[in-house]
Amino acid sequence: MNPFLIVAAVIGALVGGYFLIASPAGLGSGLIRDTSDIEVAGTCEDPLARQFDFWMGQWNLTWEGGEGNNAVRSIMGGCVIEGNFSYPEAEFIGKSFSTYVPRLNTWKQTWVDNNGVYLDFTGGMEGDQMVFRRQFTNPEGQVVMQRIRFYDIERNQMEWGWERSLDEGLTWELLWQIHYERR
Repeated sequence: MNPFLIVAAVIGALVGGYFLIASPAGLGSGLIRDTSDIEVAGTCEDPLARQFDFWMGQWNLTWEGGEGNNAVRSIMGGCVIEGNFSYPEAEFIGKSFSTYVPRLNTWKQTWVDNNGVYLDFTGGMEGDQMVFRRQFTNPEGQVVMQRIRFYDIERNQMEWGWERSLDEGLTWELLWQIHYERR
């Protein structure tokens, strides 16, 4: 058999398999139907899914030693809030994606940046603050809790704090405070 035809057949099979799995037609063909293990968000019209809308907009950011900005918008039919953080002086950019999961009565947020950092948080409104938390075990075996707080929230300004606890949340250390001012 001609080697060219063999290579063409293999490439055709690979490409065809890709489109069967990755294409919308492939999704509708029964390959991916069971979503029982996925945290299905349900409706994005749930009033609790609007709790984080205060964050949307164009923001100027200031903190001790730096300035940046954050462009925050609603995407995917209002089901996801996308944050686009930029600290131009340090050539640092990051994105966050937040969504409300009614079945769990919680918000989930994912952060990624151009340093290769990936963080995942859960949280929600606590009184008049939006609070996200996560925890991990560092290489020394110590449990580290981290949280993000949006507080002193007004229409055109708010505070954001990055904090950590090394004593299971009994005390918190503020590591970075950012003042948000709407453009």
